[in-house]
Amino acid sequence: MKTILKIDQIEKYYGNKSNLTKAIDSISFEVEKGEFVAIMGASGSGKTTLLNCISTIDRVTSGHIYVGGSDITKLKGNHLNRFRREQLGFIFQDFNLLDTLTAYENIAIALTIQKIKPSEIEKRVKKIAEQLSITDVLKKYPYQMSGGQKQRVASARAMITNPKLVLADEPTGALDSKSAKRLLENLEFLNTENEATILMVTHDAFTASYASRVVFIKDGKIFNEIRKGNSTRKEFFDKIIDVVTLLGGDLNDVI
Repeated sequence: MKTILKIDQIEKYYGNKSNLTKAIDSISFEVEKGEFVAIMGASGSGKTTLLNCISTIDRVTSGHIYVGGSDITKLKGNHLNRFRREQLGFIFQDFNLLDTLTAYENIAIALTIQKIKPSEIEKRVKKIAEQLSITDVLKKYPYQMSGGQKQRVASARAMITNPKLVLADEPTGALDSKSAKRLLENLEFLNTENEATILMVTHDAFTASYASRVVFIKDGKIFNEIRKGNSTRKEFFDKIIDVVTLLGGDLNDVI
């Protein structure tokens, strides 16, 4: 298998010498092409900081992050912008769709920036819209869509450029249970059928059970890691709950 993401002994500090907080403490792990990995942990565990460092929103204090073999911790300026545009896909909790654009235009904008031919853009948007069951909302604006539809449009936008890595930050956080389940089934489908490599941060065990592997973070360190393997999703959910229980603290913080 090809390694898409390699985290190598990264650390992240906030503050100054008199008040220093270590948010990430020597974390290392890898994500292979086609994997669907969930990152779980309580509030303040470092999981969001980790995602921010991988997405280049934040910079590591030490260590290295490689995406597709390139050390992204060394990228700056136009090289960094190009990396974000061409190598990463983002799915946010609050959708981040542009209100003045239709669903079609929101999905197509990344390809337009890359100067892809309109005929190719139409072909690719139509394909992913069919995969995510959003063909009927392509002409609608965000205010005309439900939360679930907006998140599936956001997912299509993230996947349309065939990025090396898709980063999802609490993608079901703003959805009702029915919409959340449908989105997760769609992400699972794109992971299986399109070999999309997905790294998803979540506090929710049900959401994490759709992944093929779950990495648990506690106090800025990797606490545990489990793989789905041949388990059913229900069996994997139960395994996740077992580890969450071992994490301690208020169970409601991580479920």
